[in-house]
Amino acid sequence: MAIGFMEVHLVKAKGLHNADIFGKMDPYVLIQYKGQEQRSSVAIGQGKNPIWNEKFIFKVEYPGVVNQHKLILKIMDKDLYADDFVGQAIIHVRDLLVQGVENGGAKLQTLKYRVVRANKSYRGEIDVGVTFTPKVEDEFVEDDLGGWKESEYYLP
Repeated sequence: MAIGFMEVHLVKAKGLHNADIFGKMDPYVLIQYKGQEQRSSVAIGQGKNPIWNEKFIFKVEYPGVVNQHKLILKIMDKDLYADDFVGQAIIHVRDLLVQGVENGGAKLQTLKYRVVRANKSYRGEIDVGVTFTPKVEDEFVEDDLGGWKESEYYLP
C-alpha cells in the first residue's frame, strides 16, 4: 500500500447559482476526501464569481478501499443562521493516484469542473488543480543499524 499526500489547489468559481435572494452570497467550499474534511475561507461579498486561491493537503492511502477515490467539493453560502448548499463537484482521483505511485508523483492541471445539485441541475463551475506525491519510505540499510552483527553471539 502506498501512502502519500494529495494537494488540492482551490482556485476560483464562476457563474455560481446565487443562493441569496437579496445581495451577494458569501461562498466557501467544504473539501472532503475519505472521511477527511477541510474548509476554505469565506469569499465575503464575492457572489457568483469567488476567488480563493488556497491549497489544502490530504493524507492518501492507495489502493485502499475500491471506488472511494473521490474528492468532493461542496460549495456553500455562509449565512447568519443556516448556510445554504449551492452545489457540488466530484473529482475522481484514482487514475492520478495510480500514475503518482508509478511515476513518483502526478498532477492534474487546474481544470474547470461542473457544479451541480443532486438532480444534476447546473449551478456553475469551479477551477481546481490536484497533485499527488507518494511518501518516500526511508530505505532500510542494515549496516547502519549495528545490533546483532556486533553482538558477542554473532558467528560469521
